Amino acid sequence: MAAILLLVEAVGLVIVNVTLAKVTDAQSMSLAGLDPDVMATSTYVLAGVMFLYLGGCALVLLLSAIRGRPHGRFARVLLISAAVLHAVLGALTAGIVGWESFAFMMVMFGLIVLSLMGEQPKGEQPKGEHKPTPKDTPPAPASGNGEPQTA
Repeated sequence: MAAILLLVEAVGLVIVNVTLAKVTDAQSMSLAGLDPDVMATSTYVLAGVMFLYLGGCALVLLLSAIRGRPHGRFARVLLISAAVLHAVLGALTAGIVGWESFAFMMVMFGLIVLSLMGEQPKGEQPKGEHKPTPKDTPPAPASGNGEPQTA
C-alpha cells in the first residue's frame, strides 16, 4: 500500500513541478533578478530527482514485500529519510495548503514508519525483549537427595 501511494505521490509531484516550470518559462518571470531559464531548468531537475527518490523508496518497499524479508541497512536509511521528509512536509503543508494535504502526509509518514517497524533484521531483537537462554537460567537448587526442591 505504501509503495503504491509513494508512486502516486511521485507522479503528482512531477506533474506539479513540470507545470510550475512551464509557467515560469512561458511568462519569463524573475524572482529577485534570477534568470527565468535557470529557474525553469532547476524545477525540471527537481521533478526528476523527487521522482527518482520517491520511486526508489517505493521500489524498496515493493521488493521487501515481495521477498518477505526485512529491509537492509541502505533501505532503512532511505526509508527513514523519507519518513522525516514526510513529517516535515506535513507540518509545512498544514499551514500553507490545508488539512487535507497534512492528513495525506501523515498517512504516508505512518505507512513508512509501519513498514520500518514490521520486521527486524536477523540477529537483532527489539530492546526490552530478552529471551533467556539455557546459559542465563540458573539451575534449580538441589534437595538432600540430588533432586530439585519443590515449592
